Amino acid sequence: MESNDLYLVYHGLFVPKITHSEDSLKYFETFEVKDDDLFVISYPKSGTTWMQEIIPLLLNGGDFTPVQTIPNWDRVPWLEETRAALVMDKLRSPRALVSHMPYHLMPSTFFSSKAKAIYIGRNPKDILVSSFHFHRMASFLDDPGTLEEFADKFLTGQVLFGKWADHVKSWRNPDLGDRIFYITYEELVQDLRGAIGRILCFLGRQLSADALDRVTEHCQFKNMKQNTMSNYSLVPQVIMDSNKSPFLRKGISGDWKNHFSPEMEAKFNAAIHEEMKETGINFTWDEE
Repeated sequence: MESNDLYLVYHGLFVPKITHSEDSLKYFETFEVKDDDLFVISYPKSGTTWMQEIIPLLLNGGDFTPVQTIPNWDRVPWLEETRAALVMDKLRSPRALVSHMPYHLMPSTFFSSKAKAIYIGRNPKDILVSSFHFHRMASFLDDPGTLEEFADKFLTGQVLFGKWADHVKSWRNPDLGDRIFYITYEELVQDLRGAIGRILCFLGRQLSADALDRVTEHCQFKNMKQNTMSNYSLVPQVIMDSNKSPFLRKGISGDWKNHFSPEMEAKFNAAIHEEMKETGINFTWDEE
């Protein structure tokens, strides 16, 4: 496993040293997945924090206590990060876990289990802008340079967890059958209540209409942004400087339009189209 000052390189992917270690990655590889575990899978900056808010409420019948008292990284931990081993024995079944790993690097017990996965996708242009702002405020990530420079690194996979297109393609895996559910950040923005209803259905869970209304209201981005257990305000300023950019920034789709030049948009679109052309995967934002 190679490394530099900020990142470990794990199977060719950059992972930040502040939250990953050789031990944590070994823990991830050898983790014993249970049949009732639920994984939320995402490429970074695709809506993971939002799902860490929504999922516990659906698994525990709408009880707000954990969401209001436990930081999201302990409530729904990243399996590959150093905190996972410290909090795993505190999680009650069914356990909800998050991961940024591509499909082929998942623990071997994931493949032999019945564990379910929710894959949340997002327009890669918005991911790029969100990630750019995150790199500017996070002291444990490298300086992104200009947005154009960062876009070049993004398109060639010289960023956290590699190429976006590779990640998306790896999880479109027919082996998973009905164990996986796909949703997008854009669907959460457009119709949060409807999206939560579909996730409930996938999980085989039910909430009363009243409870679903309360969960939906709590999980509105503007409300989640106020939750100190979810907005990363607990992280010391030297690590994440919210004066440069808040961690939970806007919670909208299409913000890329405020940042991309026409030339950059054309170059980005062409590169992504080339990566995805043989896949048959279509996204709602392709019509924009």
